[in-house]
Amino acid sequence: MKALDHLEEWLIAFLMGAATVVIFVAVVHRYASGIPWPAFQDWLLTIHLSWAQELCIYMFIWMAKFGAAYGVRTGIHVGVDVLINRMPDKPRAGFVLFGLLAGALFTGIVGSLGAKFVWEIAHTDQVSPDLEVPMWLVFLAIPFGSFLMCFRFLQVAWSFQRTGELPHHDHGHVEGMDEVSDADLVPLAMKDNLHPRDVRK
Repeated sequence: MKALDHLEEWLIAFLMGAATVVIFVAVVHRYASGIPWPAFQDWLLTIHLSWAQELCIYMFIWMAKFGAAYGVRTGIHVGVDVLINRMPDKPRAGFVLFGLLAGALFTGIVGSLGAKFVWEIAHTDQVSPDLEVPMWLVFLAIPFGSFLMCFRFLQVAWSFQRTGELPHHDHGHVEGMDEVSDADLVPLAMKDNLHPRDVRK
C-alpha cells in the first residue's frame, strides 16, 4: 500500500509541476515572440508551442482524477456531516459505511463505463487536435482514476469497519512548519482567551 500511496502522490506532484512549467514556457515564448529582436524573433517564431495548452488540459484531467482518489484516502473531500455526527455511534457508523460503499459503487460504475468507452474509442483513428495522440490514451484517465477512487473508498470503509475512525485532514496544518501555540501568537493572552484590552473594557 505504501508503494501505491507514494506512486499516487508522485504522479499528482509531477503532473502539477509539469503543467506549470509547460504553461510558463508557452507564455514566455508568446510574449518574447512579439518583441522585435533581429534574428532572435525569427528563431522564436519557428518554435511552435500551440500544443502546450492542450497538453496542460490533459495533464490537469489526469491530476484531477488521481487527486480525487488521494482526497478519499486522506479525508480532504468536503462533506456535510453535521447531522450524522450528532447521531449515536451505531446509526452513525451505518450511515458512514453506506456513504463509503455508495461512493465505491458509483466510482466502480464510472470506471467500468469509462473502460468500455476507452475500448471502443481505441478501435477508431481519433486523435487529439494539436498533439495528435490517440484519444484513448487521454480518456484512459477515466477508468484508471475511477477504479483507484473505488479502491480508496473500499479501503477507507474497511479501515472504518475495523477501527471506527475515518481519515482526517487538518486544513490548518502545513507540512514542515512547527506547531504554534496561542501563547506564541498573543504573548499577553489571558488564560480564558480574553485579550487584556477586552478586560479593561
